[in-house]
Amino acid sequence: MKNKPLKVGFDLDGVILNNPLRVLRLIAKKLKVIKPLLFKQKKEPFFIPKTSLEKFLWRLLHFSSYKVDPAFHEIKKLVKNKKIRAYLITARFNFLKSDFQYWVKKINRSKTFTLCLMNNDNEQPDIFKKKMIQKLKLDYFVEDNYDIVEKLNNNKTAKILWITNFFDKKIPYRWKFASLKEVCQYLKYKVI
Repeated sequence: MKNKPLKVGFDLDGVILNNPLRVLRLIAKKLKVIKPLLFKQKKEPFFIPKTSLEKFLWRLLHFSSYKVDPAFHEIKKLVKNKKIRAYLITARFNFLKSDFQYWVKKINRSKTFTLCLMNNDNEQPDIFKKKMIQKLKLDYFVEDNYDIVEKLNNNKTAKILWITNFFDKKIPYRWKFASLKEVCQYLKYKVI
């Protein structure tokens, strides 16, 4: 009996694209006192830019996702060898659509991803990703933001694989990896 490919979702920034600023997540979390000074705060867990200035600053932050992770070729191999069906799922907000389309055009030339999905309705990132994980009935989802990992970890479908960083690496978590390459090695030997 032939094994069916795993259905695996991948976040964009910090997973498929290298983003050195992702290490600042913990620092930003610790410095919550600064956020209200810079941005109008609502009681939402994740900040959603609304004003022109906020959107401008958010765009600047996303320019730090500057190149494709070298392990991306491992995902291509897994897809080619029918080990996985890959899905790109990003919580980027709709004002980042042109940059998202640029990266999709660049990385999905070989049709590595079955679908490339973005948060067009500006939902909270964890809510958007949870909906997509459930809708696509994913087996795994690869995420780099621990705050999102915590919120997604209770879903009933996918195992959430977390790519950690230098500052967060001491946080205990069952499916924690240091790099996308490690995630691909893990997926290589999984079977449904």
